[in-house]
Amino acid sequence: MKDHPVKLALFDLDHTLIPMDSDYAWGSYTTEIGWTDPVVFKQRNDDFYAHYKAGTLDIHEYVLFATAAARRQGATKSIAAHADFMSTVVQPAITPQALDLLQRHRAEGAQLVIVTATNAFVTRPIAQALGVEELIAVDLEQDASGWITGNIQGVPSFREGKITRVEQWLAQRGLGWQDVDATFYSDSINDLPLLEKVQHPVATNPDARLRAIAQERGWRILELFS
Repeated sequence: MKDHPVKLALFDLDHTLIPMDSDYAWGSYTTEIGWTDPVVFKQRNDDFYAHYKAGTLDIHEYVLFATAAARRQGATKSIAAHADFMSTVVQPAITPQALDLLQRHRAEGAQLVIVTATNAFVTRPIAQALGVEELIAVDLEQDASGWITGNIQGVPSFREGKITRVEQWLAQRGLGWQDVDATFYSDSINDLPLLEKVQHPVATNPDARLRAIAQERGWRILELFS
């Protein structure tokens, strides 16, 4: 145990810091620019999203689906498209409330980390736009050319995997749970394992099941978005 525990502020991303599911929104954007069939893609995207909300998502199957369009288009076109997605879809949705929340923790000397089940290709630019350097996301395997294969590399930061990935992140810094005073903000029942692990769970814009658990356990509930 360190003399003074390290302050750690962990944040889910989608529907927690931003009022959207970034992976779903990116998928919709790729349809708008003609990369996917509007009917077929939306049907499958909606099905996967329903499974996510229900807590029954197969993350490996979903990532293969979610990255298919970008894999077909290649790195150069995908990176350019994502930059446009950031400026037209994500940036306008970033709220002062979210930036204020991050700044309050920063001012308290906390280490800020976004911990998301969305892949790093989609989320790293969003974390940068929010001013958060440390991102734990689903890492994508790369082929010999350096472009994504659609497979997940390592443990996906999803459900219980978020605990594993945070523990790996801590271990790289010579820390364990006993060395940190950790807060975690999330909207999703999928994040119950990590919410139960930290000292300060905050149900943020919570879904119905998480809201019920938070009320039952006396956890703080934060409505960051109207």
